[in-house]
Amino acid sequence: MSRELIIPQKLKAGDTIRVVSPSRSAAIIDGEVTQIARERFEALGLKVTFSENAYHVFDEDYMCASVDERVSDLHAAFSDDDVKAIFTIVGGFNVNQILDKLDYDLIRSHPKILCGFSDITALSTAIYAKTGLQTYSGPHFSSFGMKKGFDYSLEYFKRLLMADDETELLPSADWSNDHWHRDQENRDMIRNDDYEIYRPGTAEGTIIGGNLCTLNLLQGTEYFPDDDNLILFVEDDCFSGKEFLREFDRDLQSLLHALKGRKINGVVFGRAEKVSEMNLDKWHCLIRNKPELNDIPVIINANFGHTTPIFTFPIGGHCRIENGKIYIRKEK
Repeated sequence: MSRELIIPQKLKAGDTIRVVSPSRSAAIIDGEVTQIARERFEALGLKVTFSENAYHVFDEDYMCASVDERVSDLHAAFSDDDVKAIFTIVGGFNVNQILDKLDYDLIRSHPKILCGFSDITALSTAIYAKTGLQTYSGPHFSSFGMKKGFDYSLEYFKRLLMADDETELLPSADWSNDHWHRDQENRDMIRNDDYEIYRPGTAEGTIIGGNLCTLNLLQGTEYFPDDDNLILFVEDDCFSGKEFLREFDRDLQSLLHALKGRKINGVVFGRAEKVSEMNLDKWHCLIRNKPELNDIPVIINANFGHTTPIFTFPIGGHCRIENGKIYIRKEK
């Protein structure tokens, strides 16, 4: 990697955050969810502001603001010295529409936390690739509106975005894949076992990853990172349903082809959604058919992706794996 890694300042009480909608609009989020999320941030001592076009809907097919409006909101957030961190309201399907119009020099000269997941993988990865700014895969602003089952997500949010210590990414006590945003009271919480260690070992490297199908949109573009010595964190959503195994397999293979010639030191797979019907036999079959993953540590069912709760991790950050344990290096 030729560019210098830029680590944004951590959040502290009294700081202001900006909520932006670079993918789908905040208009799709229930008012109660928004209020709970605001109160959670304020309980941390953080001031919440929304971008000018956060609630605008220009295209009802995608439920988003226009490209220019979304770009303008991001530029305004990065330019505002009072804003210390930027949180996406939710994911979607088309954040890559805005990548060509972003002012990466502006972003580089005003480094700050950017956090979100799912479709936001394309934005976070592109900014890291173009500027060297470490970004974060973690909860959306709307994720903070979850009444129950959010404690683990909140804890790792604080560890990664409000502290500097080395952090072990431990598995959560339980997990869920229910429609919490539709029913906040009746949650289906499932006891969580430890990570599945497909292959133990020790490795370290730079984290690249997030939502696999979204990350792959960047292949062959200037927005795809050129790092070597990698730890891959990859997961995917449930849109392929019971065909998840086949779809994930070929998407993973495509990523491995794109990374040919670079050293992959380890892989961490996020837990698949229930409708995928993934089990350990299917995961093991997938990994066995990837010679690129031979002889490196591989961990399955980590807490990130489209089930809840999730941990926060840095895109461009440093990871160490030690026999099934995952550590994020202390940030300076």
